[in-house]
Amino acid sequence: MRPKDQETGVQLREALTVFDRTMRPLPGIQEATYLQALTEQLVESIRRIRYVDAIKARAISAACADPQKVSFDPIKAALFHQRNGDPEEAFWLVFLFIHFGKHARGGWRYIREIYGRFGKGGLWDWATTSADVAGFRVWLHEHRDALMNKDEPGGFGNHRKYESLDAHSENGTGAVIESYVKWVKPPRTHEALVAAFLAQAANDPGKTFALLYESMDSLKRFGRTARFDYLTMLGKLALANIAPTSPYLIGATGPLKGARLLFGISGPPSQLDALTTKLGNHLGVGMQVMEDSLCNWQKSPAHFKAFRG
Repeated sequence: MRPKDQETGVQLREALTVFDRTMRPLPGIQEATYLQALTEQLVESIRRIRYVDAIKARAISAACADPQKVSFDPIKAALFHQRNGDPEEAFWLVFLFIHFGKHARGGWRYIREIYGRFGKGGLWDWATTSADVAGFRVWLHEHRDALMNKDEPGGFGNHRKYESLDAHSENGTGAVIESYVKWVKPPRTHEALVAAFLAQAANDPGKTFALLYESMDSLKRFGRTARFDYLTMLGKLALANIAPTSPYLIGATGPLKGARLLFGISGPPSQLDALTTKLGNHLGVGMQVMEDSLCNWQKSPAHFKAFRG
């Protein structure tokens, strides 16, 4: 644990111990090594979220939004467009960030080459793609072999490693992009979409998050993890006034396994979701921290390991 994070770690470890002794036993961290590993995963998750806050506090160069530049970064690009009066492009870049992810060796290559059209003119930006989804799918089909060039490292991120670049199959990237456009329903804007759900939820960030999450059932290949990550990123970037009020363990795999290990029960996901929410509120951390840390902790519960992707 980094020196500057040690105080946070001590506070979290003490809070976990208090919860275990006074609120509900936590069998999964009775061993000191397990408690330490979970504490470090919580700190690591907090650091990841604070990284976004740190980016938001900095100036963002136009080069970060240019897919032809090595400094291209989809989240920084989203912030750049948001700050320059184009929130629609910011929403779109967040979606691309979630769908493609960051490959361990290839980095942002899939996003750069698709969004930037291989540098051959124009962009598959929101305005262009949403107005011509059929054209996008044709382009994707024509360039699939180049994208899958094995001489260059590339691929989907870890959470999206089973996705496909296929332009015309029922569940390939072409279908995913089309389903996203249909979800937004241009000429309606992303901002109007969020505003409609905020109004329906009386401007409650948690209820709005839940309504948006449910509405994304219509998206292809955008399951529980993708939806949770997409919506939490919108909230972190202040593109939408939303935040999850639970870790959304129903339909989860890794986070649910972590919760079952921690609480020592094999109850239904709804019960584990409620217990994890209670613990997260006690610790004073957000639900994304709980979801992320439990997912990573269960992979190596006795010894801290940093996981990416």
